[in-house]
Amino acid sequence: MERKAAKELLHIRGWMMRVDEIVRRGKEAYVADDLLQEAGDSLMMKLGEAANRLSRLKVLAPDGVEWALAVANRNFIIHQYDEINRELTWLTLSRDLPEWKVSLEGLFGEAEGVLDAAG
Repeated sequence: MERKAAKELLHIRGWMMRVDEIVRRGKEAYVADDLLQEAGDSLMMKLGEAANRLSRLKVLAPDGVEWALAVANRNFIIHQYDEINRELTWLTLSRDLPEWKVSLEGLFGEAEGVLDAAG
């Protein structure tokens, strides 16, 4: 794995931890708080951009993860921000991304090894 890819993966891991923080607050808090919604949008946009970079670096997504979906979600949030459905973004944050986090654990470990070896 290239160093660039390892860095992207560890960024993703950090953003997934932030997603966990939003989800722990619960759906009611998320729906009621514009700042939490904006934070969730920002995280999903960053995840989509990182997924795009990983795809270009030829990093294969593990089972259960599709880089193209994250990229499409990013593009929708950026270009159709006035059409965002908070029920759908909550489902992405609370159901889909935690599943992706589990699926990505192996790549996160590999990325740590690459960066540790590089010093």
